[in-house]
Amino acid sequence: MKNPAWLKCLVRLTVLTTLLGALAACQNDGQKPKQSFMNIGEFSVSRKSGHIEVRDGAGRRLALVPRGAKAPEGFGPTDVIEVPARRVIAYRAFEVGILAALGVPETLVGVTEPKEKWTRDDVRRGFEEGRIAYVGPSTAIDFERVKTQRPDVVMTWDPSIIPMMDSLGIPVVVTTTPIATCLNTHMRFVEFIAPFFGRENEGKAYFKKVAAALQDIRDRTRGLPKPRAMWGDIYEKRVLVEPGNAWVAELIGLAQSDYLFDDVYGASCIEISTERFIHSGKEADIYFTYRTARRGASSKAALARTNPLIAGIRPLGPEGRVYAPKPHYAQSADRLDEILTEISAILHPRAYPGHRMSFFVELPDVDPGG
Repeated sequence: MKNPAWLKCLVRLTVLTTLLGALAACQNDGQKPKQSFMNIGEFSVSRKSGHIEVRDGAGRRLALVPRGAKAPEGFGPTDVIEVPARRVIAYRAFEVGILAALGVPETLVGVTEPKEKWTRDDVRRGFEEGRIAYVGPSTAIDFERVKTQRPDVVMTWDPSIIPMMDSLGIPVVVTTTPIATCLNTHMRFVEFIAPFFGRENEGKAYFKKVAAALQDIRDRTRGLPKPRAMWGDIYEKRVLVEPGNAWVAELIGLAQSDYLFDDVYGASCIEISTERFIHSGKEADIYFTYRTARRGASSKAALARTNPLIAGIRPLGPEGRVYAPKPHYAQSADRLDEILTEISAILHPRAYPGHRMSFFVELPDVDPGG
């Protein structure tokens, strides 16, 4: 039988964590820094003489050069980014959280969600100060508004904007890949972003903090009984789940639990059949829904009303548990260590006595007063 997708990535993650201490001991000791190469899933960072070369999620080569320095040969005008970047437009809330983790939230000047959708104080404050602008939805951004914000770089999931951005002279870095991000890459993505801001030390510190949380999860859950978990949702016309190669699925496996879509491989929020979702749901102990309370996940009964097909899955019954993300969950990448810990605490509450949830809410059977 083939190894599941999460196990392959977990092997890489285990090796990475083991080597972390050794790598920390190999920092520059006052001598001239040597060239180095770092692979981060589909992303990479390579230090050259006079610049840093990165490969983004679309496989494009970009050169990061010190401000005012000569651009290296072999790169187009918008393939060269002066660093440290001072003005950034970010499509995803995940990158916004990474900017905060690196200590550079003030560089954010544009986002693809309006002010009322943000729970982060730093973003809301940026709107109030006039520094941050809403540049339109991520599927149809306002290029004139983007140009007005004068970004040094746009961080996006959408490669289709590159030709237009090239015509405007604005560099783009693609921060996602067609395949869901594994746990290893999700944790280390900060080390891909850090060189854009000259914050490599902060990136390493963030990674060490997350790696320490992961080790604590291993220690706390070792040998415990394995609950069965699923993560996804049934919508009106589609059924979407997190595949076995996604970081949340790998975390569930690492935390001594069985992920019921472990055999599914592909993009995050991948589509599967209704029959498969219902079949796995009849075996599950714990169900993580994508929906927030605002989108119908206020109770098990309310969730069942969104689609009658979901009513028969085991977690919606009295013996199961259902968890919905709080509004700020998706905007809290700078607190990834806490998020990993909370997911583990949901899977194994006895291993985390007194844990108070910050990112998820357990749904009651019915709405209060219902």
